[in-house]
Amino acid sequence: MLMTLELIVDVGKLLLIVYCFHWAIRTYVKLQQPVWSMPLAKRRLAVLLILVLAVLAIKLIEDVLDGESGVIDKAVLLFIHRHVPSKLTGLFEWVTFTGSSKFLLPLTIGSVIVMLWARRRFDALLLAASVISATAVVYVIKSAVNRVRPTLWETDFYWGSSFPSGHTLAVAAFATALALCVNRSWPAARTLAVTMAVSWISLVALSRLVLGVHWPTDVLAAACIGATLPLAMSVALDLYYA
Repeated sequence: MLMTLELIVDVGKLLLIVYCFHWAIRTYVKLQQPVWSMPLAKRRLAVLLILVLAVLAIKLIEDVLDGESGVIDKAVLLFIHRHVPSKLTGLFEWVTFTGSSKFLLPLTIGSVIVMLWARRRFDALLLAASVISATAVVYVIKSAVNRVRPTLWETDFYWGSSFPSGHTLAVAAFATALALCVNRSWPAARTLAVTMAVSWISLVALSRLVLGVHWPTDVLAAACIGATLPLAMSVALDLYYA
């Protein structure tokens, strides 16, 4: 009962923070940058999503630094380990490979080249900038937080801090950016693109937990940060060209 009440209070605080930020942005634009009013109105849902994801990511980082997420992280990870059949490990190893640099780097380069060839310079810039910034963010946060990886059972070795999940963050950045590009070029395919992006991000995040190399807060924060980067860049580019 107490945990439920604390959760409700935390959600209320996060929503209040999002509302305050959104109000501050609208006020600033109205008073200082009225030319941005129309582009921001069209991207209202994107702006709200950016604020929600960013505030949630900050909250998760705060909990990790304060050591408040340890008990829940351990309980969730052990639950997954007990209930996911070991015969699926090979499948999740393949899924986690799709979040590695060996897979994403050539995919990103190839996608950017195709976009440039198709004269979709905005999309090429968004995709390249999203993946590059995601890589930089992973390195910076890992170095700053330096969280120990789970050792609840025997797992493969991965370098660096557990927080955030680099695989999840990189896939979230790439998949979100690609979904935004698809939406710009083929609006009719938006639902399919978003569904595939969310599914890919979720599977990679789950694979890191099944393999036991990350805590749940590692992958949740990574997904939030990774999705925020291309969303924020897309809105910023729209404002720049407004």
